[in-house]
Amino acid sequence: MAEKAIVIDPKDSVAVAVVELAAGECCTVRVGDELRALEIREKIPFGHKFALRRISKGDDVLKYGEVIGEAAGDIEPGGWVHVHNLVSKRAKEKILEALS
Repeated sequence: MAEKAIVIDPKDSVAVAVVELAAGECCTVRVGDELRALEIREKIPFGHKFALRRISKGDDVLKYGEVIGEAAGDIEPGGWVHVHNLVSKRAKEKILEALS
């Protein structure tokens, strides 16, 4: 069976959908040597991210083994991770710098 999502680095807190995923669908992803099955909570467009584990508000979000932003709210496993719940730390730092 072809993979529907990929994880770049075992430290990542998100996977990337390589096909569109439907809400309620079960998606199996390889995280290092481990296979994990997750229920997708909402439609995940092709190329978009979803949470591999619970990410609490303020937690770092990891992709490529690197921090790509901060959770703006709690994100449950299988939840879509995008601009509505992910804040770029670089953008946040620039905004705070501009306001000071």
